[in-house]
Amino acid sequence: MPPPWRKPVLAAADLAACRALLRGGSKSFHAAGKLLPARIHEPAAALYAFCRVADDVIDEGGGPAALAALHARLDAAYDGHPHPDPADRALAAVVARYAIPRALPAALLDGFAWDQAGRHYETLAELEAYAARVAGSVGAMMALLMEERRPEVLARACDLGVAMQLTNIARDVGEDARNGRLYLPRAWMREAGLDPDAWLAAPHFDARLSAVVQRLLAAADALYRRSEGGIACLPLACRPGIGAARFIYAEIGRVLERDGLDSVSRRAAVPGRRKALLLARSLGALLLPRPAVGAPPLEATRYLIEAVAAAPPPRMRSRAPARSFDERVAWLVDLFTRLQQQELRRNG
Repeated sequence: MPPPWRKPVLAAADLAACRALLRGGSKSFHAAGKLLPARIHEPAAALYAFCRVADDVIDEGGGPAALAALHARLDAAYDGHPHPDPADRALAAVVARYAIPRALPAALLDGFAWDQAGRHYETLAELEAYAARVAGSVGAMMALLMEERRPEVLARACDLGVAMQLTNIARDVGEDARNGRLYLPRAWMREAGLDPDAWLAAPHFDARLSAVVQRLLAAADALYRRSEGGIACLPLACRPGIGAARFIYAEIGRVLERDGLDSVSRRAAVPGRRKALLLARSLGALLLPRPAVGAPPLEATRYLIEAVAAAPPPRMRSRAPARSFDERVAWLVDLFTRLQQQELRRNG
């Protein structure tokens, strides 16, 4: 019989269906996810699968009725009577086990509603409110899967999610514009001498847009730096995967900068060899002194943290025995060696 901390949360068939839904998804998340222990990666797959299902429902149209149907599915999962779909059953199991308040997945649906309504974002604060819903909420849910509920650590998890979303927006300016969407702060565009609506009607890259993209990347980088204190507070086995996500996503910004900040005619991507170096950096960072975590949360994410604080905590399972320092170093060396071998096989 497996020890209590190894007992599966999900039914094997539902987990397999969730993984199938996620094939071909974010390569950056996939690279970082390889470093997460199975006890985290499996429930994370359930959360991401439901997010994927919700995203597909919105993309297929249906307007407010589709959103109402998704909220009904969320209600059913929280009532313990999920719809007969593997993603719904998996979601119900995960939110019950980890005491994830409904406000967190509901925030994601709110973000989809904002997209559907074509909401404009005048300021960085307004854009952060959007990013809090579509990405900060995911950061908070991932922290709960790692059984971390301290407000200051949740604030840093939300910082990381928001930073990643800001990076996505900076990278996808041209792609979003061709789909009739503009997420860059409109006030920043006007300050740079661009009329947002006129630009959206005829997207193009120039020095004025470059300045706006650079400004957004700077905002993301500040949040990436703040997130490091929270990453250092996570269980040791979880830090490499989350640290890798932090470094790989931040590197998208560096690729953009090397491309002259032109995200209209091209889309930045981090090469595989560079990802391997960043994975190594994320492992090395585990041995550095822990940064401070005391900064207050973003105003945009405060309500997510308060929702967790108000929710009753889950029933605790027995934890795996703590590793000694020597065991931790040996584990890191072994993990890094396996990653190097995988990269050599891919590039051999």
